[in-house]
Amino acid sequence: MGYKEREINKMYYTMGEVAILFDVNQSLIRFYEKEFDVLTPKKNKKGTRYFTQEDIENLKLIIHLTKDKGYTLQGAKDYIRNNGNSSKDDIRVVSALENLKKFLIEVRDQL
Repeated sequence: MGYKEREINKMYYTMGEVAILFDVNQSLIRFYEKEFDVLTPKKNKKGTRYFTQEDIENLKLIIHLTKDKGYTLQGAKDYIRNNGNSSKDDIRVVSALENLKKFLIEVRDQL
């Protein structure tokens, strides 16, 4: 049986890590931070931003709404305000299905 690495979940992610994770510029993340109240990373005395897992989920939702669904900023704000918890659940389901698809493709390739 082969060794399978397990995913390590960190408590805090830096701005650079989040930018790489979503494949966007850091300036876009800073812009979304100013525009959306749900995105509140912690800052140290130097001003370095540290994102929690909840911040990353909120950012994933914001990027999904603005880039994938084509919402305007105001439309995305309204959607989050009205459907906050249910939309986060939808994103989790989509993420779980994507992980399952990736796993099944790996299994198929090994056969």
